[in-house]
Amino acid sequence: MDSDSMELSTKPACPRPLERQQIEVQIKRCARLPSLSSINSALRELLNADQRYTSQISEVIRRDPSLTARLLRLVNSVYFGLSTPVNSIEEAVFYLGIRQIRQLAMVTPVIEDFQRLAGNTAFPWREFWQHCIGTAILTREVIGTIQTPIDEADYVAGLVHDVGKIVMASAFPQHFSAIHSEMANSESELTDRETEVLGLNHAQLGAIYIKNHNLPDIMVETAAYHHQPEGANHHAQIVAAVQIADLLVRQAKIGHSGNPKEVTNEVWLNATGWGILFPHGREPEKAIARASLKRSLDRLPTILEGLV
Repeated sequence: MDSDSMELSTKPACPRPLERQQIEVQIKRCARLPSLSSINSALRELLNADQRYTSQISEVIRRDPSLTARLLRLVNSVYFGLSTPVNSIEEAVFYLGIRQIRQLAMVTPVIEDFQRLAGNTAFPWREFWQHCIGTAILTREVIGTIQTPIDEADYVAGLVHDVGKIVMASAFPQHFSAIHSEMANSESELTDRETEVLGLNHAQLGAIYIKNHNLPDIMVETAAYHHQPEGANHHAQIVAAVQIADLLVRQAKIGHSGNPKEVTNEVWLNATGWGILFPHGREPEKAIARASLKRSLDRLPTILEGLV
């Protein structure tokens, strides 16, 4: 047997695609993400209260070692440029402010749940969490160009947009590995490759998983349509904001989404989400929004180093 034949015979066979029914049965066996049902409710209620005392907020944070560590790491990052290290939670709360504390309170349990669901499947998960959080932060910036956000729905939508990739790694690890081992040298779209190898893509998987656990419709639509926000029925503006945020984070090569295909200026500037956010052209407002987003992108890597 020649060396080429030996190489072919020892190479692991690519798993066969599955029927949709088989896929749905396997997804039902995936552990749920409790953090998405009740995102640090004690802290959220405290932050929404009329009287926000630093000492009370600090006391709630102190009960969560993981949140405490992220809080201190973020406030001591280059992003804040403080000359003296901050070691006190009260002082960190003062520097960060209510908005960033609220976002930290959401990120911490969600990422920990994501890590448990992903298991030991080989993948650059830290860079993937950076992609998810970066998309969440930038989604808030995109929405902020057209309206003042009234809650954290846009941020959470950006955070969970790629949950289907985590579900794939958890429920179909062999298919997941086969997909991503080939992607670096492939010209295919990631969603096409996923459908070819598994039978469904990560957007479809994420929507099925989120719907199974009776989570809000905005999360279902974001998972399903973050590449094609024109398909969203009820939350098209937020889904459009996630599409643009996702493309910008990928273009800047911040973190790793699992999709190595280059995002050119032409791709993100002509994304369908812009037509949903600015339906009547409004070119001057669009230009201002794009310039603002580019400035936010410059700050993003430093913020993420403090978070993940």
